[in-house]
Amino acid sequence: MKPQLMIGNAAVARGAYEAGVRVVASYPGTPSTEITESVVQYPDIYCEWAPNEKVACEVAIGASIGGARAMTCCKHVGLNVMADPVFTASYTGVNGGLVIAVADDPGMHSSQNEQDSRHYAEASKCPMLEPADSDECLAYTKAAYELSECFDAPVFLRLTTRVAHSQSMTRLSDPADVPLRDYVKNPAKFVMAPANAIRRHVDVERRTLDLKAFAEETELNQVIGHGAKIGVVCAGISYLYARETLGEQADYLKLGMVWPLPEKKLRDFAAAHETVYVIEQLDPFIETCARSLGLNVIGKEAFTWLGEYTAAMIRRAVLNAEDAPAPAADVQAPVRPPVMCAGCPHRGTFYVLKKLGLTVCGDIGCYTLGATPPLSSIDTTICMGASIGVALGMAKARGPEFAKKLVSVIGDSTFIHSGITGLIDVVYNKGINTVIILDNSITGMTGHQDNPTTGKTIRGEATKQVDLELLAKAVGIDRVRVVDPFDVKAMETAVKEEVAADEPSLIIAQRPCALLKYVKYTGHCRVDPDTCRNCRVCMKLGCPALTVREGRVVIDTTQCNGCGLCVNVCPFHAIEKEGE
Repeated sequence: MKPQLMIGNAAVARGAYEAGVRVVASYPGTPSTEITESVVQYPDIYCEWAPNEKVACEVAIGASIGGARAMTCCKHVGLNVMADPVFTASYTGVNGGLVIAVADDPGMHSSQNEQDSRHYAEASKCPMLEPADSDECLAYTKAAYELSECFDAPVFLRLTTRVAHSQSMTRLSDPADVPLRDYVKNPAKFVMAPANAIRRHVDVERRTLDLKAFAEETELNQVIGHGAKIGVVCAGISYLYARETLGEQADYLKLGMVWPLPEKKLRDFAAAHETVYVIEQLDPFIETCARSLGLNVIGKEAFTWLGEYTAAMIRRAVLNAEDAPAPAADVQAPVRPPVMCAGCPHRGTFYVLKKLGLTVCGDIGCYTLGATPPLSSIDTTICMGASIGVALGMAKARGPEFAKKLVSVIGDSTFIHSGITGLIDVVYNKGINTVIILDNSITGMTGHQDNPTTGKTIRGEATKQVDLELLAKAVGIDRVRVVDPFDVKAMETAVKEEVAADEPSLIIAQRPCALLKYVKYTGHCRVDPDTCRNCRVCMKLGCPALTVREGRVVIDTTQCNGCGLCVNVCPFHAIEKEGE
């Protein structure tokens, strides 16, 4: 087959296909989302969006126990959610091969923190591979399944944002014919009651010794060079940055297997070079291992713990080339702060919350942008599903009067992910909190993936749709109401009434995302200069189509989609809809 240009995520999906994978279960999370979306093109693979990463991992584990090669995909914070089954799956081992693809996000392009997932490999004692480009994404995915079945262990495949989303030429092959393995009842292996787990732990430690021996011999870890004085130890995208910058001025110990690390190979490489740099983004994972072996390496004292590395950074640290011109890739683009889209259904909700001066516990999604000016509504954002529990804690700490000036906001997909249990906690522990579900009919932040509230599967097939009203009532919320957030008066009335109640309540702010294909706003809005009093109430919406020119509010018709929210908030009826 001819090589194809692929992003890393698509190459991982292709690798799963060529490896004979039968089941893929994930929850969307940038920068990992496109792996599972790319799997959809392979009809022989069952794939699904699960309600959250823990469930996705459990589905993949079940498929593996059932004899199929399986995969689950997540971003770094999603790995936190699936950690419970991952650690136990390390004890049970596998039947069919099991790969956990995790994409870290150095630089926090779309994440609430920076996190180095290599620590999970070490802690769970599961091997981890780290590709540097798309071709390696495909090859390492296939290698991961061989490792998984050879060593009876789940295998991590670690990507970073640049590897996941960059394109490179990728060599394709026909899919392997991998038969479904027999399933044999084996409680001693798969039932992790303490007596069985104690015996399986012995197997895990034996496996670790075998993996350490394998790390020394595998071609995944290779020395590249011709006897330079400088040696560089690196993995993944850091290898490409270092190679681009240093070329043949350095030799490279390129690690494709980042846990367990090849200790003898590290010693031999260090001994062969006058100066050895460890170049790795985020934590000093390889460096710590090297120092524990007594090796004199240069690591984080020359490089930052923070964000992404660049070629210029490596050049300055290794070659002391302070005055060298920055390559084109290091030229900074103009700052373009993220904003909610024109027509975003969440804007009306945050406008009301800001107007009422409420404390707002936020969550993870597009609506996190409600924290930015001019809406400036959100007080806290911790992690997926946290808004409800955080608000309950604040209310319990500060009392019922504070609770009546407090709301939680959470998206429909995020509510399914991990908000339901928080709502149950409010009911069970006699909270009086108000929760607002921002129901935009899709998983918006990661690019419009379906979820259990949309009534469609990942392949667009019709399925049962979760009824949020019935669900809330089933867990004990008696006060449930649905409001259109663009009906600003109705939204304000609903919020005032619910926060004043002496019992828990739920508001479903329901309007679809403006970017969905079936959402067809028409025309655009304009400001009547004769009627406008320049009060600038409309500017409080933070809509990108609204701007001020020569001291007056105007609407940029190239950005306005005619949603009409500004028409609803203008106190002097100076904004009108036209062109319908």
